[in-house]
Amino acid sequence: MIDGFQFARGGDELRGTLALSELPRLADMGVAASPGFDFAVCGGQNERGKPVLRIRASGPAAMTCQRCLGPVDVRLDASAVLELAESEAAVEAADDEVDRVVGSPAMDVGALVEDELMLALPMVPRHEACEPKGSRAQDEAGSPFAALAGLKRKH
Repeated sequence: MIDGFQFARGGDELRGTLALSELPRLADMGVAASPGFDFAVCGGQNERGKPVLRIRASGPAAMTCQRCLGPVDVRLDASAVLELAESEAAVEAADDEVDRVVGSPAMDVGALVEDELMLALPMVPRHEACEPKGSRAQDEAGSPFAALAGLKRKH
């Protein structure tokens, strides 16, 4: 936990590694990682003088290939600059493309890093080249339509 506004004002920096056991939402999405994800959170100000947290996180992970349903290795690289807002109303009232979060004296760094890693997940994880599960390359005799084809030939 960090005090977001104080962390940003002081230009503080926090680095470390988060294990997948510390990122339950990522694990629930079917991501496997070993040993974990390296991260850095740096406080500062943006060009408008507003307090910000700069977040970077990266590491290897494994997901399920959506083509063959086998494991596929992916590399997650996330970075974001989050402007700290005083309230949820201030976040909702903003009329620009700046990423904002509500700052507080007890901000969960792990949750912030996990949010950014979730945004870095591939939309459709898959190998560069693999056979789709149930493709013609597999044994057609195991196909549910093979029995139908056999019945059609008998008539």
